[in-house]
Amino acid sequence: MNRTPEQILALAPDAASAKSGRDLAAERKWVTLNREESRDENSELIWGECQGSGKTPYRTQVDTGDLAFKCTCPSRKFPCKHALGLFLLRASQPAAFTIGEPPAWVKEWQDARNTRAQKQAEKATKVNPEENAGVDPAVSVVGAAKRLAARERKVTAGLAELELWLCDIVRQGLASLQGKSADFWETAAARLVDAQAPGAARLVRLMGRQPTSGDGWERRLLHGISLLHLLVEAYKRQAELSLEQATDVRTLVGWTIDQAEVKKHAGVSDHWLVVGRVTEDEDRMQVERIWLWGAGCDRAALVLNFTPAGQSHAAQTSQSLFVPGDCFKGEVVFFHGAHPLRALVKERVEPDAAEIERLENAFLTEAGFAELTTAVAAYTAALARNPWIERFPMLLRGVVPQHCGDDCWVVRDAANHCLPLAKRFDGAWRLLAESGGRPIRLFGEWDGSTLLPLSIWSESRLHFLN
Repeated sequence: MNRTPEQILALAPDAASAKSGRDLAAERKWVTLNREESRDENSELIWGECQGSGKTPYRTQVDTGDLAFKCTCPSRKFPCKHALGLFLLRASQPAAFTIGEPPAWVKEWQDARNTRAQKQAEKATKVNPEENAGVDPAVSVVGAAKRLAARERKVTAGLAELELWLCDIVRQGLASLQGKSADFWETAAARLVDAQAPGAARLVRLMGRQPTSGDGWERRLLHGISLLHLLVEAYKRQAELSLEQATDVRTLVGWTIDQAEVKKHAGVSDHWLVVGRVTEDEDRMQVERIWLWGAGCDRAALVLNFTPAGQSHAAQTSQSLFVPGDCFKGEVVFFHGAHPLRALVKERVEPDAAEIERLENAFLTEAGFAELTTAVAAYTAALARNPWIERFPMLLRGVVPQHCGDDCWVVRDAANHCLPLAKRFDGAWRLLAESGGRPIRLFGEWDGSTLLPLSIWSESRLHFLN
């Protein structure tokens, strides 16, 4: 699949890398530019040598199909500016690349990648017959049950302690929290981690940000306290909940779900468009949110990728393989829940160009919400099923961005209903310029108070705003 410059720049780890990549997308800055004869229409190997400040040019290589990158430059960013520049140059000036056999340094990289992929596949399918040799299956089951019961006791005790802590906060008054140090919140979160309830610990850390978050912090903090108390009560009453509700509660507390088990279930087969992508640091992790929207089912799916803080962005990018604006045919499996949003892609097939054009036209005219009242009603219905939804996907048709003075921005529909934009969104003027004051199609995350725009359709193309 041919990548547009915008899709390539969306892979940049930051704005500085994107700018430097654009500067390097010039033929004069490269000593050599080569490509392997295409293996198929969706995958190509390109490489080149870029002259830097040193004597030896940097050797850069890109696999456009797997979105894999390597460069000999010292940058710790991934992809680096050289890889972005090479990729952009291939998209804008394909004739500048000479077809040839990969040199030894490119072949070594390809061989190493193939070896790693083979080992991972073998590890995933390998069964060690000696691992459980001599172990009575009944004993193994009993041991697993004991470990499960032990964790249940720890989690229950940890949540009981959390409930007392929340009651003390309310009893003492919210005003007292502005004088608390970060240790006040971190200590409570650490005790929950020790109790094997990391999800609840994450919510405590999010609460700890509110006293210094500006005007209205009391309301936001009280809302967080209420949701956390509701979670504690729901965990105590799991037997009274439906299976879907209980799954939501346990997942939020911190019980993990085996992704291999999720993929065993039947999914939703549809044509999916990558409509949004956000990467944020959270709880010592880098979290990548990728939003997909189904053309036929007209619903969103959220793909999450996690990378430990401090590790290279490479693992995250190579794992996701979702470029903003991509459209593919595939089967998406949703995690069990009362209002499923998180999902895994079970199967993916690239459609042909004609099919992509037809699907993009369908997204422009049919997908999403035509009125803001309908979008808010859908959010309200989802919240009734799962009150802990933090971000709700909204694909809006026919909205106009509007500046209301100071730092206040909204999007307005034909009925003059408005939704405020998030204060942290810094692309409002660009949004207004792209729209030209006319109705546009926009995708964003709604948190119950404000909308964070992630992409818009302009001139029949998807443009990302982050």
